[in-house]
Amino acid sequence: MAVYTDVSDEALAAFLDLYDLGDLIAFKGIAEGVSNSNFLLETDRARYILTLYEARTEAAALPYFIALMEHLATHGITCPLPIRQRSGETLGMLAGKPAALVSYLSGVSLKRPAVAHCLEAGEAMARLHQAGATFSMQRRNDLSLAGWRPLFAEAHGRSDSVLPGLEAAILSELDYLEARWPADLPSGVIHADLFPDNVFFLRDKLSGLIDFYFACTDAFAYDLAIALNAWAFEPDFSYNVTKGRALIAGYQRVRRLEPREAEALPILVRGAALRFMLTRLVDWLNVPPGALVKPHDPLAYYKRLRFHQKLGSARDLGYESQCT
Repeated sequence: MAVYTDVSDEALAAFLDLYDLGDLIAFKGIAEGVSNSNFLLETDRARYILTLYEARTEAAALPYFIALMEHLATHGITCPLPIRQRSGETLGMLAGKPAALVSYLSGVSLKRPAVAHCLEAGEAMARLHQAGATFSMQRRNDLSLAGWRPLFAEAHGRSDSVLPGLEAAILSELDYLEARWPADLPSGVIHADLFPDNVFFLRDKLSGLIDFYFACTDAFAYDLAIALNAWAFEPDFSYNVTKGRALIAGYQRVRRLEPREAEALPILVRGAALRFMLTRLVDWLNVPPGALVKPHDPLAYYKRLRFHQKLGSARDLGYESQCT
């Protein structure tokens, strides 16, 4: 989450008139994340999150995201519930951007999740995958293999300003992954961005999942690979295999990985690391002037990628075929 777009008092009042929310008490921007403009909104009845969808979020995909949150919220997943206007609509326009209100979830995201938190996150991901099985809509993952070269083109010629030799390293990795990317793995709804800052805990118990604006239809094991990159590395970029093992074991408590999924994990974690390195690289090089946003360091994911390039098998990530 972030703030790219200012909202005037007059525009906000006109937008809120479309809802039956009570009297406005507080309204402030949320400066975390990178994709959309987000605000915490409080009335005399409840708290809400207001999201203005920026350029990276495809406007045509918004009905998918909103419908998915509604589906998951009614199928056992604690996640934001879209708030409907008096007319029944869940999407509107504010400050020239598509906008929506969703319910506020209590809890905090953890900067340094422990092993027990990784276990719960793995379980929650598997439950999400199962709950999505009855969701009828589909959305292609535009930030998977086919989208990485076009994404890299946005940084082409400038990558070495971040790290000498980075341009050649990215091109080499693209060639490697394109030749080996697995096809026909078990697929369905994935979160595609289940980082620790998108998982809330209360008293060390998982209390909810947020930020479904990269959700799509893709391989379940790729979602797990994204999470391994996000949850199992320490601040010094060493891989904590105990955390990785807990995340995978938690997942397998709910949904058992097929052998072909486990076999694909070393490639999938490399792809996941490259995907987030590329989006962070583009953001790093293209921060809009005056934006209230803190771009993430792309080299944090380059260091993860370098680790994955030395993997022997999924066991190096913590996978155990007999997890229960």
